[in-house]
Amino acid sequence: MGKKLKRGQAGNAVQYMTRTQAMRKLQVKLSVFRRLCILKGIHPREPKKKSQGQNKTYYHTKDISFLAHDPLLSKFRDQWSFEKKIKKARAKKNRSLADSLAKRRPTYRIDHLVKERYPAFVDALRDLDDPLTMTHLFATLPAESNHDIPAKVVANAKRLSMEFQAYVVRAHALRKVFVSVKGFYYQADIQGQAVTWLVPHNLAQVLPADVDYRVMLTFLEFYQTLLQFVNYKLYHSLSVHYPPVLDSKLEEAAAGLASIMHDIAQHQPHKQPLQAALTDKQTDTQSDTAVVDMQALPAAVQARLQGSQAAAAAAFHEEDDDEELGEIDSGDDEDDDASSLEEEAAATAAGSHNVAGDSPQVEAASSAIVGVDLASRQASPAAEPSHAVVDSIAGGALRVQDDNDAGICERLFKGLVFFLGREVPREQLLFVIRAFGGVVAWQGEGSPLPESDDSITHQIVDRPTQGHKFLSRQYVQPQWVFDSANFRVLAQPELYAVGVVPPPHLSPFVQNEEEGYVPDYLQTMLKLQEQAQAARKRAAGTMDQYTFKAEDAETTDQAGSVLALQPVSAEELYRNELAQEMQADSEGEGQAEAQQAAAPAAIAAVPDLDPEAIVMMTRKQRGLYNAMQRGLSKKRQRAESLQAKAKKLKQPT
Repeated sequence: MGKKLKRGQAGNAVQYMTRTQAMRKLQVKLSVFRRLCILKGIHPREPKKKSQGQNKTYYHTKDISFLAHDPLLSKFRDQWSFEKKIKKARAKKNRSLADSLAKRRPTYRIDHLVKERYPAFVDALRDLDDPLTMTHLFATLPAESNHDIPAKVVANAKRLSMEFQAYVVRAHALRKVFVSVKGFYYQADIQGQAVTWLVPHNLAQVLPADVDYRVMLTFLEFYQTLLQFVNYKLYHSLSVHYPPVLDSKLEEAAAGLASIMHDIAQHQPHKQPLQAALTDKQTDTQSDTAVVDMQALPAAVQARLQGSQAAAAAAFHEEDDDEELGEIDSGDDEDDDASSLEEEAAATAAGSHNVAGDSPQVEAASSAIVGVDLASRQASPAAEPSHAVVDSIAGGALRVQDDNDAGICERLFKGLVFFLGREVPREQLLFVIRAFGGVVAWQGEGSPLPESDDSITHQIVDRPTQGHKFLSRQYVQPQWVFDSANFRVLAQPELYAVGVVPPPHLSPFVQNEEEGYVPDYLQTMLKLQEQAQAARKRAAGTMDQYTFKAEDAETTDQAGSVLALQPVSAEELYRNELAQEMQADSEGEGQAEAQQAAAPAAIAAVPDLDPEAIVMMTRKQRGLYNAMQRGLSKKRQRAESLQAKAKKLKQPT
């Protein structure tokens, strides 16, 4: 028989202790204990049997021992003793001693806490929702001494939030946007992790008096340290130095995100976003053609390249003059020119030592010569007839594959230039548009373009009427940007025109099929998505209709490989595309109707169990089953009420 233990020496009485017992063991007051628990991530526990009483807060004994060995505890004790000395000196009116003690007040760092709580970087990314929300909240709050909110903390929160947004813009990681009464909800895909945060509206914030801001500032202290680590790691993953340097002029002009993006853009190995957007149409037509540095090539290669380009242009004009659409010429003469060019370039590269990297440039030149005819044929109106309107729905992501969601988000607004009115939320629109590949201009300091520039394609306004209008651009409301970004298509600008009530702003965070109700406007956007997918497939098919085949070197004795274009009938290609498009439209309409009808049926499809089966359940199982049935009933009632409201709105008054 084992030794009989006395009461209070085993079980919950030993594994847990109350908050008062923990404070006595650590010898700290309540504010210091609460601060330690927040920084270390220690939470209260709920034991099965509360030995000290029901209305008390319990902590695990191991957690309290973990706090007792942390170096922060001694730092807080030193600060407490210094505060007593400063208070005593001020009571004796010894200001010089009080000031000297205040300057020698001990400081501490919490970097080791970040490493303890997040051993891997992916762990920090998974827990980044609350730090981002808290940091963006304090970035908009005023620095008031009544609530002990220092101005330095607010400035640091604003800087960290802008640095994170600048990374999201640079990496094109933004995926979802939703505007609500609370603010702007964002979701970004950062290294495979979905990070969601809330940004309040830029309005005058009224601070309630019943909130303990000291607790929030303690959370913010740890969150800012964590966010500095995360920003440092993310910036170095893009080969960008951290921290970025703020542009003083733009910062004084309250440019916000533009003041940081100005410094990050200087470290991009590519051209500036404005130049890239203005020349996007040219680069799209030559996406498969190698970019050749003409100045670095030998003179003989330059002459042959220019001659081939002139021949391709002449062939393009002759093809436009023909009325009938015959088979496309295989282009044997141009292939001979390309092969002879490769031989001549190789010979020139062997005897020349003045040009750096001749071999890859000559290969790029030879592929560019063959690609000139390919680009000219792709630009022909006979290749893609009457598809300009459908292709414009896909935006700049026309040449991106459907399964590449990151590429679609990166190039959705590519080639579009937006001008923001004074009445729209500039920071939020600047963040969303640049994250999806667009260029933004505004009225004020730091704007890359004036309002009268001809390259502006869209102007974002939020007023009932617009006096002066430019005919070369479209005037839309800010919701057009958010809806287009959420559905990965360019929405119809007529629905978001000036003075028009826009369509409902649908949340991308709601699973409509699971809720049992599919809004009408969602069906419209789904049809636009199907058209954009068809346009991307058609563009990919047009690019792939001219396939290059290299002859096998083992079966031929010719020097080098000869590139040949496969002839394809343009009339046959057009017929196939037209039939596929008509079939896709009919299937899309049928799927939309079936989806609307099947949504409430999916909720009602859950079978009810027999009464005998319910009787055989345990009490816990029966409670779970009844809770599930209540939830399904609420969803069904909500779906029916929403459908009834939609029918009332459709009825003419």
